[in-house]
Order: sequence, then C-alpha cells, then structure tokens
Amino acid sequence: MASSGEEQSSSSPDWGDSGTELSGAELAGAGASPLDSGEDFEVLEDEDEDLSELPPLEDVNRGRPTAKEGVPVPEQAPADADDPQEWLDVLGNGLLRKKTLVPGQGEDSRPRKGQDVTVRLKATREDGTVVEQEPRLTFTLGDCDVLQALDLCVQLLEMGETALIASDAKYCYGSQGRSPDIPPDAALTLEVELLEARDAPDLELLPGKEKIALANRKRERGNFYYQRADYVLAINSYDIALKVIGSSSKVDFSTEEEAELLDVKVKCLNNLAASQLKLDHYEAALKSCNLVLEHQPGNIKALFRKGKVLAQQGEYREAIPILKAALKLEPSNKTIHAELSKLVKKHADQKSVETEMYRKMLGNPTGVPAKCRDKLPWAIPWKWLFGATAIALGGVALSVVIAARN
Repeated sequence: MASSGEEQSSSSPDWGDSGTELSGAELAGAGASPLDSGEDFEVLEDEDEDLSELPPLEDVNRGRPTAKEGVPVPEQAPADADDPQEWLDVLGNGLLRKKTLVPGQGEDSRPRKGQDVTVRLKATREDGTVVEQEPRLTFTLGDCDVLQALDLCVQLLEMGETALIASDAKYCYGSQGRSPDIPPDAALTLEVELLEARDAPDLELLPGKEKIALANRKRERGNFYYQRADYVLAINSYDIALKVIGSSSKVDFSTEEEAELLDVKVKCLNNLAASQLKLDHYEAALKSCNLVLEHQPGNIKALFRKGKVLAQQGEYREAIPILKAALKLEPSNKTIHAELSKLVKKHADQKSVETEMYRKMLGNPTGVPAKCRDKLPWAIPWKWLFGATAIALGGVALSVVIAARN
C-alpha cells in the first residue's frame, strides 16, 4: 500500500512483459534487453488528449448513485457523532464503509486533496490475518499513491480520528490480489488513524534530487498500475510525474540533475504511450511518442510504438520507414523484424485492394486507372503510330486532289 509500488517484483508479472521503462538495475534483474525481453508490443490497445479528464477515483462527493430498473439504491448510512460504531456507506454502493472508533478534532480538521497525509495503518483479511502494518505511512491525498479504499476514506477522517474501513476487493487489490498474502477478490479491513496533514512541498522550491525522487515515485506507481492492467490509473500517475518534472523551478539544477530529470521524463512518456495504446488512445499515444523522439530521435521503443500506432490507423506508407529506422538501430531484434514483415504484407494487400477498387469504379479491365494509362510505356508508340498514319493519309489525299486539278 506504500507509495513505492507495493512489492512490484513479487506481486506482478516480470517487468519484461509490462512494456514499461525500467531502471538499469531493474533491467539487469529481469535479465533482458528493452525489446527482446518479451515486452508486449503486439497489442495496441482519445480522441481527447487531456488527461485531466480521466479521473481515476470514484469521487466521494459525486452524490447518490442513480437507481437502475429493478436494482434498489442502498440507503446512505447516517453519520452519528454520538454513536462511534455507526457505519458510513462512503460511496452509497455498500462496497466501501467507514466506522469511527475514536472521534477526531472535528470536520474542520479533515485533510484536503493534494495535501501530504501521514496515517497509522493496519490491514487484515476477513479471517483476521494481518497483511500490512505501517506505523507512519505518508502519501499525497488524491494522487492514487495507495489503495483506493485508503485514498477515498482518509478524506473523511478528522485529525486524530481512528476508524475502521471495510472495503470490497474492487477498492483494494481486485481480481489479481497480491502474492503471497492477499488472494484474488479478497475484501480487506483497514484500521486507520490520521496522524498528520500538511501542504505538499512547493515544486518551485524543490531541490533537484528531491524533484527527481518525487517524479520517480509517481512513475513507479504508474508501473504498478500498468502491471495490473489498470491503464487509466497508470496514465494518471505518469501524468502527475510529468507535471512534477515540467514544473517551473526557482532552484538551480546541476547538469547531472538536468540529465536525470530528462531521463525520467523520457521513461514516463514512453510508459504513458504504452498505456494509451492499451486503451486505443492512438492520437494521444502518437503525441507521447513524438515528444520522446524530440529528445531522443533514436529511441527504439518510441519508434516502434509510433510505427505501430500509424499501422493501426492504416498509415502503412508512413509506418514502414519508421520501423525500418528502428530495425537499423537494432538489426537483431526479432520483434521489429516480425512486425515489419507483417506490415509490408499488409501494405501490399492494401495496394491490391485499391487497384481492384479503381478497376471496378472506372470499368477498366486492365486494373489500371484510366488517367494513368497514358503514362504506361507502351502508350507512347501507339500515339506516334496513329499520328503518323493520319499524316500519311492526309498527304495521299492532297496528292490526289492536286493531280485531279492538273
């Protein structure tokens, strides 16, 4: 549940299958190169590229859910300050409930989204097994740094309040669970005490190392969501990391820090493109790839993904040279070889279809558009032949006329 990515190595598939950018140490641990490691390039999964319109969390303040035909809407449990055992149905769907154990300092002391909060956390399964204990867990409220159950309910805690949170698996580890201690579809009970809430640090005043560390934490959280196939939340985390990197600064950075920030930015953009492709957000993915290539024209992943998205849009003529450029940079890469071969065949098939379409439209049995026939090599001699014949016949006729007059 911590912001670092929640046991990425043990609870998720091999990094080589994730399609996300890894550090040198992570790649070494995976024992593979960036492309040949089995990275998923095969499946390309917005029209609107504004990531701010992709809210990852269910809003606590959204209101009561709309009743569907034949499905009753659960009653909202009233919050009774005099009864600390009263359950509050947080989302109105019965899947996320909160119960106050120790009252806090009043509603005015509740934390706000964007603040850094520190909590004491104890998480247990339904059989009472403790799966996590954190005496001081700090995260940014509303940034999806932790489980949704925790992120949603801490907004409702008062300073000093201790509460129980009963959550369905949907707002915890979902259908995948967390190996080895949390099985799939496991509901959890969280005991949470709000210890502290403070404004997040001013990005303009962050030293280089701290800005790099913050951006990397958001990127790693995005990797966590990507591995769990939660691409909307992954996009949200990568977008936050990019906003951290792109924020203005009143602090001078060293050349090394600037280079490291650029490296993190490129990784985030590549991972963002991978997530957008999984959701079929082709225009957004193309923009992300182009941003990578502005900084690193020889970035193989960005070239490959750009070629893939162009191919997915039917732009084979543009996609083929881009994949050839990627293959030139890494000639031994089998993934690029296979994709390029497949693309060349699709392009040839596309041209055949177009030729047949022209033939049917123009009634041209040769299969060549009529406007192109005069450009073919055999068309020129016939023109000259007909012209020469006409001139010859004209000369003969003139001679006959002149002879008749004489």
